[in-house]
Amino acid sequence: MAVKFKIKKGDNVKVIAGDDKGKIGKVLAVYPKKSQVIVEGCKIAKKAIKPSDKNPNGGFINKEMPINISNVAKTGE
Repeated sequence: MAVKFKIKKGDNVKVIAGDDKGKIGKVLAVYPKKSQVIVEGCKIAKKAIKPSDKNPNGGFINKEMPINISNVAKTGE
């Protein structure tokens, strides 16, 4: 069962735990079933991508990964 959270997509939040502690960013996505959020500019991972029509050489991209919702706090902005 999905749980309701006060944090919604588009909110400004501050990371209060983890490697990116202290960073402020906008919520890009919320996953209530997994209790996770994706915050802009936080928890960046380098992902390998296969060659495709869009990116013929393949390579690496930097992508935001989900953070547990308990590790972020809504800011007053």
